[in-house]
Amino acid sequence: MVHQKPAPEYVWRGGVENMEVERLHAEAFDHSISNHDWNAQLERSLGWVTARSDNLLVGFVNVAWDGGAHAFILDTMVSINQRRRGIAKKLIDQVRAKACEAGCEWLHVDFEDHLAEFYWEACGFRATKAGLIDLTR
Repeated sequence: MVHQKPAPEYVWRGGVENMEVERLHAEAFDHSISNHDWNAQLERSLGWVTARSDNLLVGFVNVAWDGGAHAFILDTMVSINQRRRGIAKKLIDQVRAKACEAGCEWLHVDFEDHLAEFYWEACGFRATKAGLIDLTR
């Protein structure tokens, strides 16, 4: 008998511990675990969405904003063993609804090329021109 993973529960502004978000971020973006203060960062956000399965954080997305018309998706992440189940899409759907409720008119996202199909096809974003400066150089 195959054990099915329970469907995650999605919560807007769900409670998180710094280390659980950092572990998920390190896994999703392939870097070492640090002491990043996620809760301090989230205090400045419009909000965030958590996805939990069996009480474990399996998905997360942060939503920054300008306090007005523009919201910005940051750090969309899903645990490796939970991917391809629609979790990221549901995270983005929640963000879209909550950004609309907050009065935002535009939802922005920046992503790597391999995620283009997800953001354009699954989530309905469209390509726009944007600029970028690498401040590490």
